Amino acid sequence: MNKPTDLSATTFTLNGQHAQCHPAPGQRLSEMLREQLDARDVKIGCNAGDCGACTVLVDGAPVCACLMPAQQAAGRAVETPAGLHANDPTAHALGESFQNHGAAQCGICTPGMMASAVALLRANPQPTETQVQDALGGVLCRCTGYRKIIDAVMGAPAITRAAQGHAGDAIRRLDGADKVAGHEAFGDDIAPPGTLEVLVIRSPFPRAGFTFGDLDGFVANTTGVEAVLTAADITGRNVFGVIPQFMDQPVFAEGETRFRGEAVAAVIAAPEVIRTFDPASFPVTWQERPASTDIHNAQTDRAAQLHKGRDNNVMCGGFVACGDAKAALASADVSVTGHYQSGFVEHAYIEPEAGFARMDGDRVEVYACTQAPVMDLEALEIILGWDRSRIRVVPTGVGGGFGSKLDISVQPYLAMAAIKTGKPVRLTYSRSESMQSTTKRHPSDIRLSIGADRSGKITGYDFYGEFDTGAYASWGPTVANRVPVHASGPYSIPNYRAESKGIHTNNPPSGAFRGFGVPQAAIAQESLFDVLADKLGLDPLEFRILNALENNAPTVCGQVFSQGVGIRACLEALRPAWAKERSAAAAFNAVNTTLKRGVGIAAGWYGCGNTSLPNPSTIKAGIRADGTIVLHQGAMDIGQGANTVISQLFATALGVPVHALTLIGADTDVTPDAGKTSASRQTYVSGNAARLSGAAMRAQILERMNVAEDAQLEIAADGIIHATDNAGRHSFALSSLSADGEGYVLRSEETYDPPTKPLDENGQGAPYAQFGYAGHLVVVEVDTAFGTVKPLHFVAAHDVGKAINPMLVEGQVQGGIAQGLGMALMEEYLPGRTENLHDYLIPTIGDMPPVETLIIEEPDAHGPYGAKGLGEHVLIPTAPAILNAIHNAAGVRITQVPATPARVRAALKAKSHD
Repeated sequence: MNKPTDLSATTFTLNGQHAQCHPAPGQRLSEMLREQLDARDVKIGCNAGDCGACTVLVDGAPVCACLMPAQQAAGRAVETPAGLHANDPTAHALGESFQNHGAAQCGICTPGMMASAVALLRANPQPTETQVQDALGGVLCRCTGYRKIIDAVMGAPAITRAAQGHAGDAIRRLDGADKVAGHEAFGDDIAPPGTLEVLVIRSPFPRAGFTFGDLDGFVANTTGVEAVLTAADITGRNVFGVIPQFMDQPVFAEGETRFRGEAVAAVIAAPEVIRTFDPASFPVTWQERPASTDIHNAQTDRAAQLHKGRDNNVMCGGFVACGDAKAALASADVSVTGHYQSGFVEHAYIEPEAGFARMDGDRVEVYACTQAPVMDLEALEIILGWDRSRIRVVPTGVGGGFGSKLDISVQPYLAMAAIKTGKPVRLTYSRSESMQSTTKRHPSDIRLSIGADRSGKITGYDFYGEFDTGAYASWGPTVANRVPVHASGPYSIPNYRAESKGIHTNNPPSGAFRGFGVPQAAIAQESLFDVLADKLGLDPLEFRILNALENNAPTVCGQVFSQGVGIRACLEALRPAWAKERSAAAAFNAVNTTLKRGVGIAAGWYGCGNTSLPNPSTIKAGIRADGTIVLHQGAMDIGQGANTVISQLFATALGVPVHALTLIGADTDVTPDAGKTSASRQTYVSGNAARLSGAAMRAQILERMNVAEDAQLEIAADGIIHATDNAGRHSFALSSLSADGEGYVLRSEETYDPPTKPLDENGQGAPYAQFGYAGHLVVVEVDTAFGTVKPLHFVAAHDVGKAINPMLVEGQVQGGIAQGLGMALMEEYLPGRTENLHDYLIPTIGDMPPVETLIIEEPDAHGPYGAKGLGEHVLIPTAPAILNAIHNAAGVRITQVPATPARVRAALKAKSHD
């Protein structure tokens, strides 16, 4: 007798195997794959078909699984990225190529990229660059700048090589295999299916009063709802922030919200309830109130005061002065003045904030995507009112951060929900929720005057900038303090004044974003440098070289570096391309009337680490009796390569191959604090801690074996250490040593804190122990009829002191340029209007031109093996170089970014009417 057919089942083939599910009506294919079939390699970035992270193959064709109803998979063949990697030789070979090129950085977009690329390669094993761009155009990447991905798909030669993996070796990422196989677990990949979910109730207005209705009745009468959280559930203090003196943001607002998207409550419910829950059904009544959404109105008497004690909504300011800028400008032979503005920029990482929490006895464990696990723990201590011994923070993979995941997001809601229900809980922000509620790059309003003598030497400089820090402080004080130190650029300026202010508004909080305000200042400084050079009749590149900072010359803070000031070397490295590209652009323009090409340059510098504040990192390692070398690596890798670079530095100091190491990542229970991943500090600060830890471990071994300092070590799998020096080969059995509580017979734990000095009332001191330097050149093509701007080629010279891993250096350069390109030409977050990845534009694979990276190595006195940080530096000169190139091409100065086609076209029209 035949069995009755299950009409509600969806039957299909998944990665070559029979699969059957019972999706709910309207359920997305992506959700069914992830939650019913454990295909967590299918990533979710937007649920709108905008990012492409969820791409799978259906009957061999790429499909956004978030747009396809699950029932439409019936009778079809579905292949996910992990299945492709495991079963398809083309996909496996592509994964190898991705690793060889460093094409996977954070890894959140990698599965979607791999799936799309496999479909292309099956049909066309040798695609052109244009074909690759067309095939992968639906998948967004925020980290790589796409060029490594294009190279990987096309099978271009790679610079990686088999090596010991010591400082200077271009090796594969140590964590790359899981990324290309789709196995890396991000914030939304940890929770078991069926886990209770948290949905946060947020303000729909920039400023509003609110009152709750019957919350107990809501819970009692709504099937599937476990509980509701509000400020009343906070057992500690209802406040968080990253700088102790400026902690001002509540977990849940009380009585009034200060920005659109601010949290007031949270609902904890079963997944099927959250899937269809309408926030409008939650018992809260809103009273919209007048809001101040720009910095000028916020400082007037009629504006509401956002925070007590911050008069006229001025959060704080920064100041640096040396010499007499006013007098120098008055006596300058030539002077120029400019006014420059920028708007909000969204981080737009492809992974929205997500996490999971559970109780372990009387302890709470929080798993979340974060750049700063120990800072998360410290924030939860305050919010919960618990001793830190009862809190554990375990970071997941981080699908991009760029500064915003330094601030807590999902962590307190998860912890509170787990505590209140006693059950595991999960929370993943929707794309619009992420964009509404998390931090942005500070909008800026900058006025600048620069003077020079007739030879071109800068004599005076006066900078004033106001920055919209939004409703809460976040990293606003850091921006206010960092900008005046950096606003000079990497140049020698004897008479200097720079002042900044952070202003509160009823906008989303502005926080850390790759550069902490320095990119905004660089737009003003580097753009006005071109104006000044033109007025002086000097070549823009030679003008910069003439004024470049050098060793043994004071910065505007009076700090003197005896070595490692590499800006002149960066600029001089651009000379050949500068001459070649300007000549080529002139030839092109001579025969074209509508399309015009231009070449622009800009330079930048960036101080690595905190500004004049303690900034320590600690790295621990141990060796077990069987010879296993364990490195506790707590520096969060958010795509930049910390897992690899820190390991390379440790292995170099210890004197073993990097692949001999076993890595244990960040975990507040077992791994020491390596500090936050921000301010380009990890290679320098945590890298130094790793170097010291490796050296300390080596010293113990050498002492026990009584061998020479230059002995070659081999730690064998049988637990025998072999050392070879001029006296011969020596052996030592680790089993002869007693193990400690963690099972280590040898261990080392070392801390490094950069040597800085406080700044005085005029900003004089030693704010950073090291700076990195950069010079960028870009060729653009401007369509003067439509105002569109297309970058055609970049040349980027970067002084990194010592390239610990040249492949990763190239990846950081390309990724930073892509973000700078977006800031310059297309990215502008408008609260309430651009809260998705369809209306908010970031560069796609077709927007990113080739990049030639010139690695400059001017060793730093403090960096590990001379190395300097890099992450932030790349973005800083990119936007001003593009703006300068636009002027060179079309003769118009764009002083407000982004330089959208409308703005460029308006400037061209205004020019034609002059």
